[in-house]
Amino acid sequence: MLYDPSSYANINDVQTTHLHLDLTVDFTKKILSGSVILDLVTVASDVSNVILDTRHVNVRSVHYDNASLKFSLDPDDERFGSALRITLPSSLQAGTEFKLTIGYETTSACTAVQWLEPSQTVGGKLPYLFTQCQAIHARSMVPCQDTPSLKVTYSAAIRSPCRALMSAIGTGESEADDGHKVYTFEQKTKIPSYLLALAAGNLVGRQIGPRSTIWTEPEVVESAAWEFANTEDFIAIGENLLTPYEWRKYDLLVLPPSFPYGGMENPCLTYVTPTLLAGDRSLVDVVAHEISHSWTGNLVTNANWEHLWLNEGWTVFLERKIIGRADGEAYRHFRSIIGWRELEDSIKHFGNSNPLTALVPNLKGIDPDDAFSHVPYEKGFNFLYYIEQLVGGPKYFEPYMKAHVENFAGKSITTDDWKAFLFSFMEKSYGAEKRAVLEKIDWEAWLHAPGLPPVRNEFDQTLAKACYELAMRWDAARNKTTFEEFSPNDIKNFSSPQKVVFLQRLTQYPPLPQNAVRELDRLYQLTNVVNSEIRFRWQELCLLADYEPIFPHVVKFVTEQGRMKFVRPLYRSVATSMQKWIRTSEKDVPGTSFLLSSNRRKYDRKGYLIILKTWLELRILNKVQKLIAFSMFHEKCISLEDERILLHHNK
Repeated sequence: MLYDPSSYANINDVQTTHLHLDLTVDFTKKILSGSVILDLVTVASDVSNVILDTRHVNVRSVHYDNASLKFSLDPDDERFGSALRITLPSSLQAGTEFKLTIGYETTSACTAVQWLEPSQTVGGKLPYLFTQCQAIHARSMVPCQDTPSLKVTYSAAIRSPCRALMSAIGTGESEADDGHKVYTFEQKTKIPSYLLALAAGNLVGRQIGPRSTIWTEPEVVESAAWEFANTEDFIAIGENLLTPYEWRKYDLLVLPPSFPYGGMENPCLTYVTPTLLAGDRSLVDVVAHEISHSWTGNLVTNANWEHLWLNEGWTVFLERKIIGRADGEAYRHFRSIIGWRELEDSIKHFGNSNPLTALVPNLKGIDPDDAFSHVPYEKGFNFLYYIEQLVGGPKYFEPYMKAHVENFAGKSITTDDWKAFLFSFMEKSYGAEKRAVLEKIDWEAWLHAPGLPPVRNEFDQTLAKACYELAMRWDAARNKTTFEEFSPNDIKNFSSPQKVVFLQRLTQYPPLPQNAVRELDRLYQLTNVVNSEIRFRWQELCLLADYEPIFPHVVKFVTEQGRMKFVRPLYRSVATSMQKWIRTSEKDVPGTSFLLSSNRRKYDRKGYLIILKTWLELRILNKVQKLIAFSMFHEKCISLEDERILLHHNK
């Protein structure tokens, strides 16, 4: 019996096998309008209704064999949307195939679609849209059974004034009567609903491999094509480790800066953030991650979001296998060290006893977005790495990885499914001895206990050692007035990831004094670095030290891109710094007592981020300017409290 706490759909009565989208992109109204045809089959007897997931969708009509059907929408739930209840003309027996045609349009509250004005794009010429359906936002783009427990094929016809792309193979384009073009697509490999994807804008493509094209705005295409030129190498390594690539094409779309993730593994059209365009190919491991999803996530999928680690932990594990073969095992281990620190940060933020830090959390009544963290990625990776070492290393584990994909390809699985096959494979392939090894694992602690893993894996420290030693030297010199023992040569031979680890390590010590931070920047020129990972870690370190010269650079960084990996921690650091500063220095300034007494929860995230950004900007002003500006700031806070913009508008 299928189970998904995030879906209203009656998936144990009736299941979707295919959907066809016929939509028009309206940039003026900022809506998608048209219809969806759902091919369904009953899996139980006496099925008299179909329940679908929706969120802020205007449903106009439902038809069955050209007959209009009765339908109703339940009251909206902020976490999960509304159930669309469709009454069938008669009860259907198990195994009955039928179609429903639903006429609908999205609304301004749609959480799956982001609409950008021309001014928000690089070229500034045409508007732009992109969708992000993971985890449960497909329901705001199309009425559907929005659960990863089911997989469907799909086709689409999209009318748009700009080039449209989807997570499918393009099958043609033609002129429409209104001057728009109609772009058609087909996805023949079954996918879960969260992998539906649509983008439209001023897009051009440049082929970068035998099965890969990079898509982006014309102004960025050259740099993007160079940055991701080695994509085919990653695909080939993945095929060598696992099975032949299933999806025919592997295209990349470099999105505008507001995209909130590093990447999104939409089949045939991986989304990537422009923050990866470092100019030195140092951040392309994100592409290795998204390519890995072609097997773990897209082909073998978590049955619901409580088992997200089966997507993400497996994908990180495979990604690092690819990195190890491409760049050497030392880099695989080095990336694992970075990941462990990110896991520690996530658990520290949520709290060590928070049940959401369990590898398999209970998400009943919880929006999966609110559980998003590094935990399923890094705790999942560390679990698989631990098992690999326990059973004897890659010699035994890599054949199992391939068998895992072969056995579960095209299916959605739970952790129990995964565990049962692991035991079965190890015993059948290597004997009872390996099964006995697996039985010694503390399964309860690894899977269900909150906090850090019960075992800390040991990784090769070769590339990390120099980073740790330099950080230790700076900590030891923190109280000095001069820093002659340091020079730019300290990091001359560091790779970009090594610079990240050096800065990560420094943040584990007490905040450095201001003069030490100033000298650190003078010697290593960190404030103006382009690489987004280094930039983020440097700004985080400076905020911990309350180093005011960094404030305008933080404002610039958090407003020029929307990647959650960077924006959320920086705003949290700003919030901590803001409260500390208000309590210790500027109590006479109008508006500060309001901020201290105000409850953060009564603001939506958008409003709170505006407050934090404004506060950073105010800190840059002189004393007289502050007195004037804080009065205006106080009015802004009151205004935001009155507006109460919905939380999900700026997740």
